[in-house]
Amino acid sequence: MGERRARRCTLAKTAGESRRRVEQMNTEFGSTLKQWRQQRRMSQLELGLSANVSARHISFLETGRSKPSRGMVLQLCDELAIPLPARNQLLTAAGLAPAYQKRDLDTADMQPAREALSWMMQRHDPFPAIAMDRHWHILQINESASRLLSGMGLGIGDSLIEAFLTSPQIQQSVENLSEVAFHTRARLQTESAHLGGDPVLLDAAERLSELIDEDAEVHQGVLPAFVPTTYAFGGMSLSFFSTFSQFGTAEDIALSEIRIEMMFPADDATRDILMAMGAQH
Repeated sequence: MGERRARRCTLAKTAGESRRRVEQMNTEFGSTLKQWRQQRRMSQLELGLSANVSARHISFLETGRSKPSRGMVLQLCDELAIPLPARNQLLTAAGLAPAYQKRDLDTADMQPAREALSWMMQRHDPFPAIAMDRHWHILQINESASRLLSGMGLGIGDSLIEAFLTSPQIQQSVENLSEVAFHTRARLQTESAHLGGDPVLLDAAERLSELIDEDAEVHQGVLPAFVPTTYAFGGMSLSFFSTFSQFGTAEDIALSEIRIEMMFPADDATRDILMAMGAQH
């Protein structure tokens, strides 16, 4: 009798611990889901409508009263545009296996993406193109970008953000430094918001404020079509505007975080200089 009671007590204790672990996981998932929903400025009703579930179900998920299925977690991540690393965290918090890997760019199954990246960047010559990760570390550059960046002491693996913030040489080479810093700060803040708050990007955005002349006269009248970045380079003045590209439908973490900056001449003089430099190589 005593042994049976002891076994029952042990089983009851084990079951209680299991329930507590499940409840803890549900609560962790729910609080994280709520943070992302608020980050995206959606109500429970709005999220429920977009995910084709009731607001009541969203509430139950956030309070831990309901346990989400794998499909529901991924669907909510789609609706909230949650980055892949955070999707893995939500899946883990719900007691489910992660869905996404972070592969090296040189692995075999990344070959098509690697070839596409090289194709884009090589064909952008003689204009500069730079591939970078989420924290603006340089992953790959084309010939034109190599010439531009080497003159600033930059190469593969360096952080463009950190270089812009700490290098007097680079700051002195940017003729419209305050204007560029202002727009770069806004971009970093936007990128951080998309990622749910990135400490590295937020810190960089705050430090950029030191380079901005907040008392500068506000632009009067119609704003220009774009704000170029103008460099003093080798006794020349080069003016650029940029487009940014990334891989669509990327299901790999590293691939989803690659940003490709393709720089274009903002005036005829810059175009002529780049074309001449490209013809010499």
